[in-house]
Amino acid sequence: MSTVISGAVAALNEKMADGFAAGTAKFVIEGEGAIMVDESGAREGDDAADVTLTADCDTFEGMLSGDVNPTTAFMTGKLSVDGDMGLAMQLGAALG
Repeated sequence: MSTVISGAVAALNEKMADGFAAGTAKFVIEGEGAIMVDESGAREGDDAADVTLTADCDTFEGMLSGDVNPTTAFMTGKLSVDGDMGLAMQLGAALG
C-alpha cells in the first residue's frame, strides 16, 4: 500500500468514525490507487461501488484537509464523479 493511500485511509477513518452507511463509495487517487468507503469505514481496495470519485493527489488531500471544497473541485473539473451523484454529495457533506 502506498503511503498516500495508507495516510488517506487513516484520515478518512478519523473523519468518518462511524463509517458511511449511505452506500459504497470508491476514491481513486490518480497514480496511487483506490480506497473503498462503506458502513465499515475506509480501506484500500478497488471493488465495485455505488459512486466512484477520481482526483489527483493534491485535490484529494485538499478535500480531506478542508482546503478544497468537493463541489468546487467537481465544478472545476478537478474531481470526476461516476455513479450516484446524490451519494457523492452525501459523502462530500460527511467529509466536511
